[in-house]
Formats: sequence, structure tokens, C-alpha cells
Amino acid sequence: MENIKENEFSKNILRIVNGSITAIILTLILLLVFAMILTYTDIKENTINPVIIVITGISILVGSSVSTLKIKKNGLINGFLVGLIYIITIYLISSITRTGFKLNFYSIIMMSVSTIMGMIGGIIGVNLK
Repeated sequence: MENIKENEFSKNILRIVNGSITAIILTLILLLVFAMILTYTDIKENTINPVIIVITGISILVGSSVSTLKIKKNGLINGFLVGLIYIITIYLISSITRTGFKLNFYSIIMMSVSTIMGMIGGIIGVNLK
């Protein structure tokens, strides 16, 4: 009985990590599309930050929904974990690749959006049939 619970726990952790990876891949694709739009249109550069926040939110919503589809319980917590893993990964990559990296108000907004959208996506994923 205990072995079954450990096996299920391992599968759930793997699903949460897969949801975070799905969100990161979706983010990369959507950012590439946005970069092309920025390059070939007259959209102002001051739209970059709001669009990045929206792309992040959508990606985490999708990733957390996908990850909790098969878990079918604790959508709020599992979705939160997807958003948390996503944002920690993004900030670790940013701190390694950018000099002068620092946390600011924009970073706090990104962290909030990530965790909230993760929780919402988790709830959606658990309740989808």
C-alpha cells in the first residue's frame, strides 16, 4: 500500500514538472511570435512588458491545466507548484544570463501572475473531464 502511494506521488511530481516545462516551451513559442510582430509592425516598444506578463500568464494557465488533468485532486496546490517552478526556472536563467539582474516591482508582478495563474489553471485542470 505504501509503495503505491510513493509511486503515485512520484507520478504527480513528474506531471507538475512536465506542466512547468510545457509552460516554458509555450512561452518561448509565444515570445518568438511576439518578437516577429514587433519586428515587422509599428507596435510601440512600451507594450513589451504587459505582453510578456500576458504570455507568461497564458503559458502557466495552460501548463498547470495540463499537469493537473491526470492528477485530479489538489488543483490549487499543484497549479501553484507549476507556477512556482516556472518562475524560479525563469529567474534562475535570467540571473545567470544577464548581468545586473535584480528583483524589482515588475518581478513581483511576474511572480504574482505566475502563482495565481498556476492556481487557476490547476483548478481548471482538475475540473475538466
